[in-house]
Amino acid sequence: MTEITPFYEKQVQCLSCKNSFSTTKIRSRFVKVSRHDGDFCPIYASTDINPLLYNIHVCPSCGFSFTEDFNRYMVPAVQKELEEKISLHWTKQDYGKIRSYKEAINTYKLGAYCALIKREKKITIAGLYLRTAWLYRYSAEEEEEQRFLRLAVHEYMESYSTGDFQGSSMTEVKLTYLIAELHRRLEQYEDAARYLSKVLEKQKASTEPKIIEMAKERWQEMRGAYKEARSS
Repeated sequence: MTEITPFYEKQVQCLSCKNSFSTTKIRSRFVKVSRHDGDFCPIYASTDINPLLYNIHVCPSCGFSFTEDFNRYMVPAVQKELEEKISLHWTKQDYGKIRSYKEAINTYKLGAYCALIKREKKITIAGLYLRTAWLYRYSAEEEEEQRFLRLAVHEYMESYSTGDFQGSSMTEVKLTYLIAELHRRLEQYEDAARYLSKVLEKQKASTEPKIIEMAKERWQEMRGAYKEARSS
C-alpha cells in the first residue's frame, strides 16, 4: 500500500508565458496550527509542514511568480514589461520542489515584484509583504521582519483608503484591526491607537466578535505598556 505523504505536486499554467509546470503543495490533512499571532501569523506544529512555503507559483521558464489571488488577465503592455524586467534576466531554475525558508522568502520577493509590475491590487501586494515578514519571523530575522511589516502596513493603508480590498476575503473590520496591529508591532503606537479606535467604534454593528475581542486585548496591552512606561 502506497504511503500518502504531506506533499503532492500540482500542475499550474504560467499567467505570462502559458508554460505548464508542476509545483509542490501540502495536503491540508497534515497541516496543524498550534496558534496564531496577533497579526494572524499561523504558528504550525511542524516547521516542515508549513503551507506558506509553497504559496507562490514560480514559472521555471520565464520567472513570472504569482499566487491564486492574482488577476488571471494579462494586459499585453504589462506582459512586455514583465519580459523586459524579469524574463530577459531570468536564469532557469526550479522552485517546484521542497523549499527551504530562504527559498520560500525568495519566491515571495519574486511574487511581490511581479505583482507590482502587473499592478495587482494593494490588498494582494500587502498580503505578499506580510507573509514575507512572517517567514522572517519564523527564521528569527527581526530586522528583515520589521522591514516587510513596514511595507505591508503601507500597502494595507493604501487598500483601506482606496477600498480595493472590497470583493476579497478581507473585511473592513479585519483590515482596520490588522493595520492597527502592524503599527503596534512597529511601535507606532499613536497610529495603532487610531485604527484600534476605528475597530471598537464598530463593535455593536460588527459580525466579527473575534476581531473585536482581539482589538480589545491589543488596546489593554497598549494601555498597560503606556502606564508602565510613564511610571518607570
